[in-house]
Amino acid sequence: MPEKNYQFPEPHLGQWYFIAGAACTKEELATFDSVDNIVFNMAVGSAPTQLQLHATIRTKNGSCVPREWIYHLTEGSTDLRTEGRPDMKTELFSSSCPGGIMLKETGQSYQRFLLYNRSPHPLEKCVEEFQFLTSCLDFKAFLLTPRKQGVCNQASN
Repeated sequence: MPEKNYQFPEPHLGQWYFIAGAACTKEELATFDSVDNIVFNMAVGSAPTQLQLHATIRTKNGSCVPREWIYHLTEGSTDLRTEGRPDMKTELFSSSCPGGIMLKETGQSYQRFLLYNRSPHPLEKCVEEFQFLTSCLDFKAFLLTPRKQGVCNQASN
């Protein structure tokens, strides 16, 4: 079977800041309770259908926690599958906000929308729009990352 040349759109690669999350319950966002800020770097993986993500989490107590994982692209879809987590599905959505993107993560016991931006401090109307859109879907729990501390340095790849 010939290998198809399916690649992730260039505009999604590079650095992203986690801004906010929304879910039906606070428990679905609890994993972010201790977070001050998160910086992600998305790069092409070792295969054209893979994305390599490196994240650096700054906790509210000042610690830096590195994380990394691999997304597998689904041809003809915006769905991403997380390597090692078969129960998890991530969907990408565009945002009308400049430099913004939304993700919907669905796992075994949670479903949440996450807002990312190229800027650590996007326009306030972007966050308000995200909160409004997600509340229309009955995602009433909302979390805004404080982003009061400096970001952690990401190790060079």
